[in-house]
Amino acid sequence: MTESNGSVSPEQNEPTPDWEKRFRAPRVSLPDWAEDAPDRSLFVSNATGTYELYAWDRATGEQRQVTDRPNGTTDGVLSPDGAWIWWFDDKDGDEFGVWRRQPFAGGEDDIAAPGLDASYPAGLALARDGRTAVVGRSTDEDGTTIYVVREGEQPVEIYRHRESAGVGDLSHDGSLIALEHTEHGDAMHSALRVVRPDGTAVADLDDTKGGTQERGLEVLGFAPVDGDPRLLIGHQRRGRWEPLVWDVSTGEETDLALDLPGDVSAEWYPDGTGLLIAHSFEARSELFRYDLATGEPVRIPTPPGSVSGATARPDGSVEYLWSSAAEPSTVRSTTGRVVLDPPGLKSPGSVPVEDVWVEGPGGRIHALVQKPRGAAGPLPTVFDIHGGPTWHDSDAFAAGPAAWVDHGYAVVRVNYRGSTGYGRAWTDALKYRVGLIELEDIAAVREWAVSTGLADPARLILTGGSWGGYLTLLGLGTQPDAWTLGIAAVPVADYVTAYHDEMEALKAMDRTLLGGTPEEVPERFEASSPLTYVDQVKAPVYISAGVNDPRCPIRQIDNYIKRLEARGAVHEVYRYDAGHGSLVVDERIKQVALELDFATRHLPPTP
Repeated sequence: MTESNGSVSPEQNEPTPDWEKRFRAPRVSLPDWAEDAPDRSLFVSNATGTYELYAWDRATGEQRQVTDRPNGTTDGVLSPDGAWIWWFDDKDGDEFGVWRRQPFAGGEDDIAAPGLDASYPAGLALARDGRTAVVGRSTDEDGTTIYVVREGEQPVEIYRHRESAGVGDLSHDGSLIALEHTEHGDAMHSALRVVRPDGTAVADLDDTKGGTQERGLEVLGFAPVDGDPRLLIGHQRRGRWEPLVWDVSTGEETDLALDLPGDVSAEWYPDGTGLLIAHSFEARSELFRYDLATGEPVRIPTPPGSVSGATARPDGSVEYLWSSAAEPSTVRSTTGRVVLDPPGLKSPGSVPVEDVWVEGPGGRIHALVQKPRGAAGPLPTVFDIHGGPTWHDSDAFAAGPAAWVDHGYAVVRVNYRGSTGYGRAWTDALKYRVGLIELEDIAAVREWAVSTGLADPARLILTGGSWGGYLTLLGLGTQPDAWTLGIAAVPVADYVTAYHDEMEALKAMDRTLLGGTPEEVPERFEASSPLTYVDQVKAPVYISAGVNDPRCPIRQIDNYIKRLEARGAVHEVYRYDAGHGSLVVDERIKQVALELDFATRHLPPTP
């Protein structure tokens, strides 16, 4: 075994390679803006080399760094009046902490919700009065609790349950609070409850009852009009995510019934007369304006690729964060201008993706393929597996895959069963045989890659982070002859220990996925745990892990590593002082360099 110290020795005076420039280039998120002070915005940027929150006064053009912490900060909310920035203060990436707030113009950070102890966050909604907030909390001891917090008063608890829940939204006049909850025990499909600030129930909506298939609901937002009880929600009644408008006072539901094939989300236009529609289908996305009076959607022109966030401004324009696999992300506007263009190094582009459809055991599997320009196979190939599992890879810019392509590798990303964007049945398919189902789809795409001459079967890398790291370790053990080496970042390695050590919300998800606790369904946890198959692993293994990770805790990774050590298996381990990944650019670059170096040393040479 090698315990890496994270050092890689580049050649002296060597120019910065493109793959490193992609990580170092300044990036920004889609700016959030204050409802009653739209010139005040909040965004995230890595301009200092660490991802932190920034305030932006659009009227003056001034931008100010709000947070400055060694491990970075990304969770922040701007109050509707634009006076305060709330940000979540955890310790070294462990996601357990308290909300603090800072004046928009700068100043001292105060405890934003005095009287509430540290917890995992479970949603936050801020009122327009500037002194009221709805704060969701999650702890191992209490499950989920939700409080109304008023400045100068003690917090008032309005909700408590052992199962996971969260704050959805607060109505425009502050009289109604929308919650998402899983009291029925299915953490993959939420029900909705609307309550008053004193906690009394107003209305419930639960699509998980009475049907032959589980269906979820999600809060998208109250209408931005005083006294308007309409709540925009997402539903899965036709096998995919779609929006509808629910009048919580009368129970009336207005189904938009959009004739779009993929998942559809929405948010209100600021005047409440229309909806901004985001449609995701087959790894790409597009935008529409939906007029509530006419019921007609009108396409908003965006380039081919992926819109990873969009917001409608008071003047009717739309700002959106766009990228493609070949072009880095930019914040654009339908006015034709670039909204935020950070100064400094510009990120190099990469190569476009090719769409591949492969017949698998559960239906057609969508994969995205990138390879070096002009390269002919068979190539050393990286199967870069996404996390989640309820997530999907898309035609969006990603510095990690681009780095592999720069070094001569083909990269294949698989939207296995469990991925979003291909309908509810595809997302929900992995229950009870967790991990094994996803690997069946990955194996089918691997067979396609080898049989078509794209991939060299003697130089195949299985890699991924989080759930992708879990699938990497599970794949190395259950498909030991299929992979040349494996690289797992922040993985689940020992499912039973991971369950006992992880944050409470993830325990609920694991109970849903596997049908119970390790004590109730031990055979399922055993079948889905990489530790069960560790003695079958043949390939060299590289593992990186954050020592403060609450999602894939370090103890269960150490258990797996000890088993590798006991049998003298070839492996290397890199531990770093952060949580579930790092927000520090230098740390991210270091990790990619170590992964590339590991592959160079352990893959057979090019024939």
